[in-house]
Amino acid sequence: MQRWIFILIACAGVAIAAPDKGSYTNAYDAITLFTKVLEQVHRGYVEPEEAGYDQLIRHALAGMLQNLDPYSQFLDEESYRDLKNDTSGHFGGVGLVIGKKEGMLTVVSPMEDTPAFRAGILSGDVIVEIDGTETHRLSLADAVKKMRGEPGTDVALKISRSFGRDIKEYIITREDIKVESVKDAKMIDNNIAYIRITQFNEPSAGKLKEALKALQQEGMRALVLDLRGNPGGLLSSAAGVTELFLPRGELIVFTRGAENDKPPQRYLSAGSTHYTEIPLAILVNGGSASASEIVAGALQDHQRAILVGERTFGKGSVQTILPLDDGAAVKLTTAKYYTPSERVIHENGIEPDITVEMNPEVLYNIRLRQMQLESDVEDGKVIAEQIDIQLEKAVGVLQGVLIFQKK
Repeated sequence: MQRWIFILIACAGVAIAAPDKGSYTNAYDAITLFTKVLEQVHRGYVEPEEAGYDQLIRHALAGMLQNLDPYSQFLDEESYRDLKNDTSGHFGGVGLVIGKKEGMLTVVSPMEDTPAFRAGILSGDVIVEIDGTETHRLSLADAVKKMRGEPGTDVALKISRSFGRDIKEYIITREDIKVESVKDAKMIDNNIAYIRITQFNEPSAGKLKEALKALQQEGMRALVLDLRGNPGGLLSSAAGVTELFLPRGELIVFTRGAENDKPPQRYLSAGSTHYTEIPLAILVNGGSASASEIVAGALQDHQRAILVGERTFGKGSVQTILPLDDGAAVKLTTAKYYTPSERVIHENGIEPDITVEMNPEVLYNIRLRQMQLESDVEDGKVIAEQIDIQLEKAVGVLQGVLIFQKK
């Protein structure tokens, strides 16, 4: 005999019977309960203007999805438009990529030359409050939305640093954010080149291909690819970058979803340009996430690159965008990413071949100094040069490989 619990709608003075959690066997029974509650809230909520059917349905959809995991969400028309702008490398906000780690709203990475970066916020910082609202009350989507806004407006953030106990408040002025994904392509040590990818957006693979071609003409024989602080982006962009260093037809990543009867979705290297003979070292840290982890994991599995740095963030789930007729959309976690050797990225991250720990403040200062030099700041205002021990280790490894190859 089925047991029942009761949902009490006090303002309406009625009780709605519902089966215990997990006892539904079909969608009709569940929808019946939902519509009863919807009707009671619509008729009895103390502020009727807040309980229109459209608002209640959208709130219900948002709550349903955010309770699945931090990355599934209901996107209203504005949020869906913002998401599409993100992948084109242009959007408005403070310049923070955030995620949930151990239940806390955590900075994956601040984007360079953005308000958040200039304020000194670092990868691994925990956001405690946004404009006075405690973040444990917010979904990931709501937190992003609160930090977005018109350029020139301010947002107040309270930050707890992961390697300290102090909580600091920042007042940050929003700006129009433009992301340059491929930066600092240059020769750094005889025949060793360096390229940094800050985010995987639509132009990334094409920009990297152009940079590699130019560096090869300058005598590049080995490459350091810097993915530190790269929060990810488009899977297609990650695949396009990875295939530049693998032979055609090699497995880059595959996904497994809820439908176990279906074969995994596999992504293979394609294209006509492949730098398969160039020794490669990849720099990673806790701010390397999602698409960065796909690139690093694939090239590590194929023994095509040596990973130097620290364990990556561990965001390896697949979100599928399902557009709706009214301009809104559903972002739903539908699968997890696996490296070619079947390692699960999600919540595990990618372990480097050579671990070199470095304080996030040191990397921040290195980036800040470079930004100051590029903007022709007066010498007295440029911060002191700091040693990038992770980069030095990667260069040393590649020097050894080149000597071995020569012999």
